[in-house]
Amino acid sequence: MTDILDRPASTTPAGSVDTWLTGFEDALRARDVDRAAEMFAAVSFWRDLVSFTWNITTVEGPDGVRDLLRATLDTTDPSGFTTSEEPTEADGVTTAWIEFETAVGRGRGLVRLVDGKAFTLLTSLYELKGHEEPLSERRPMGAEHGVQRDRQTWLEKRRSEVEELGRTTQPYVVVVGGGQGGIALGARLRQLDVPHIVIDRHPRPGDQWRNRYKSLCLHDPVWYDHLPYLDFPRNWPVFSPKDKIADWLEMYVRVMEVNYWGSSTVTKATYHEDTQEWTVVVERDGGEVTLRPKQLVLATGMSGKPHVPAIPGQDRFLGDQHHSSRHPGPDAYRGRKAVIIGSNNSAHDIAAALWEHGADVTMVQRSSTHIVRSDSLMDLGLGDLYSERALAAGVTTHKADMIFASLPYRIMHEFQKPVYDAIRERDADFYRRLEEAGFWLDFGEDDSGLFMKYLRRGSGYYIDVGASELVANGSVKLAHGGVRELREHAVVLEDGTELEADLVVYATGYGSMNGWAADLISQEVADTVGKVWGLGSGTTKDPGPWEGEQRNMWKPTQQEALWFHGGNLHQSRHYSLYLALQLKARQVGIPTPVHGLQEVHHRA
Repeated sequence: MTDILDRPASTTPAGSVDTWLTGFEDALRARDVDRAAEMFAAVSFWRDLVSFTWNITTVEGPDGVRDLLRATLDTTDPSGFTTSEEPTEADGVTTAWIEFETAVGRGRGLVRLVDGKAFTLLTSLYELKGHEEPLSERRPMGAEHGVQRDRQTWLEKRRSEVEELGRTTQPYVVVVGGGQGGIALGARLRQLDVPHIVIDRHPRPGDQWRNRYKSLCLHDPVWYDHLPYLDFPRNWPVFSPKDKIADWLEMYVRVMEVNYWGSSTVTKATYHEDTQEWTVVVERDGGEVTLRPKQLVLATGMSGKPHVPAIPGQDRFLGDQHHSSRHPGPDAYRGRKAVIIGSNNSAHDIAAALWEHGADVTMVQRSSTHIVRSDSLMDLGLGDLYSERALAAGVTTHKADMIFASLPYRIMHEFQKPVYDAIRERDADFYRRLEEAGFWLDFGEDDSGLFMKYLRRGSGYYIDVGASELVANGSVKLAHGGVRELREHAVVLEDGTELEADLVVYATGYGSMNGWAADLISQEVADTVGKVWGLGSGTTKDPGPWEGEQRNMWKPTQQEALWFHGGNLHQSRHYSLYLALQLKARQVGIPTPVHGLQEVHHRA
């Protein structure tokens, strides 16, 4: 291969990128939208995280670029496009990390060039001018040297803030939900000096994890799960047990100074158009507190309320029955007959724990499930981005987040298919044994595997950490089909099969997050914002039309001043920044004209 040093500058990776960036910036400065658009390939994608659009949106092809720039260029006034490290080239694709500025902020991104034109472009806002986070050289002094009468210590100031917020002073943002999503957002808002309160019904941060079944453990690895600002230590386990992650979240809230109200329940929220603020009613300390924030964030996870199917005979079943989210653990069911309705992550975790404690377990599989062994997923699916191997190659968690964000959802399945083809080949004997045991397997409707199922529907998969062996060898029995009825001591399937049962666990998933909006605000508002989560792929549980981004997540919705935040720890970390910046801009009066506000195609 020709040495790059011997090539003309314009044909080296750095030269190609510099030429593209210079031409792109010149076209933007001249407000020549057509020239800028023609710098994108016929098949191309520009994903913007807030920097140009005050939205999270993806446009496709030169026509999409034209639409975006015509709507945003004058107010964004971008400039200063430059590379932040040496570009690379592989398989005909030149890749470069970039930096730039807008009228109000600073941005980072990633561009991929093919034949001198942009194939993908990621642009993201990371700070607002004049409202930078107090990091590095801007960090606070902490101690105030010198002498001063009636000086307040840090603790006294902190106590005063806690006592006054929600009483004599109002938060600008109320976050409903104090799991990892709400906590991560609270930390971002703290660093941006946005008055906030994170509200949760549990007494302590982390109780959302503590109160789940005792065998629960994160199936994602530690490198994927860091929270903002404060990474897990290098000796943290690869997979966090639920009580360990709960303790970390409790510590995190304290040291990051998140304003957290535990043992508190939001009972009602109403938006007032005239004052452009919310009235949020909270049950707290045996009384009722009314908050009046300007912005309301529902951070109840990526899922809505637990879905418990209505089955004839539930009222006459004499054993225990509950949704998987309420499962107390296996201890009380030794020697008992347990029937688990469902075959995804929670179903497998609960089945394995019950079997380990001597229960007789049957899993009722109603539809096919994607299974991927944890070791294979960590190596082939995540290893290049989130692992010690990735860190050794210079791929930090931040870089990994940006690389993942730079892959447009429209074509992400094409990058995922080869990964899962390799997994299927590596673990062929494992899958053969599962199918011989009668388990219904799938790899997604287009063989793109776990991540696409997660992004499209948030369900339909299990990361195998051991339970699949119990299914394959018959230790956990399998049954198939829907449930017709419950009897006093049995579950009866649609084909008449009768399963003896002392315990029924409904591992039947969750509804859309907008169910929380219906409960807390109104059904009208829930219908106004529409379905939450999914891409519009037209696959099962993700109806079209194509929308190109996660519905309603981390961005403006059709209901003014209402936001949704959640997802796994990776998404909570990464997207909390962009949501916090949108909220900060509104707090300080920076104009935020939203381009491409999502249309509503599905109410739930």
